[in-house]
Amino acid sequence: MPAYDQTRARVEDYFDRTATKTWERLTSDAPVSRIRETVRAGRDRMRDRMLSRLPDDLRGARILDAGCGPGVATIELAKRGATVVAADISPQLIDIAQLRLPHDLQSQVTFHTGDMLDPKLGQFDAVIAMDSLIYYTASDIGAALAALEPRVSGPIVFTVAPRTPALMAMWYAGKAFPRSDRSPVMIPHAHPKLMSAAKSAGVRRMLRPVDRITSGFYISEAMELRP
Repeated sequence: MPAYDQTRARVEDYFDRTATKTWERLTSDAPVSRIRETVRAGRDRMRDRMLSRLPDDLRGARILDAGCGPGVATIELAKRGATVVAADISPQLIDIAQLRLPHDLQSQVTFHTGDMLDPKLGQFDAVIAMDSLIYYTASDIGAALAALEPRVSGPIVFTVAPRTPALMAMWYAGKAFPRSDRSPVMIPHAHPKLMSAAKSAGVRRMLRPVDRITSGFYISEAMELRP
């Protein structure tokens, strides 16, 4: 997937070059600006919504936290009893996640710095991918789901930027006025196009919307591929 690889490289460079401190602070209890408070609140609500798609008791389950970032969802999954593989392309975010992981949960978590789609990571009972695919095209997301599907016995829950008028206006403005130092551009998606892209990539399961969360400047939609 050449296009996927190119986008992944840009995202990796962005997080390790400019964004690590921002995400470390955003995913902690540290004071942030009012705008970032709305983003933090929205992300917390979305994470809870995604985790609600999995059982409260995950003992015996092997879960992939794909794009784990600083490890907030990783900790919650481990608290529920899961064995967690926490993968992220950013070594600095993996370092933060390792430092934040409580000592009593360390035996349940394996950290992986690299591609969340790496087949060497093995088989899973479920996958959580929060904001890990928001920079990718529909065809890339379809291909990613097709790569994961045979290795996951249960749900694959992930988020995208929904295709709303406000987000599309910002997206076109970003395309018209690019900056070399800007973050990778989120690509808004509508469910029907994503479902079509997934089917074209060979995905057999049905892709369904779960919920949309809006909190100030934060807007995100959870989707689920479930057997």
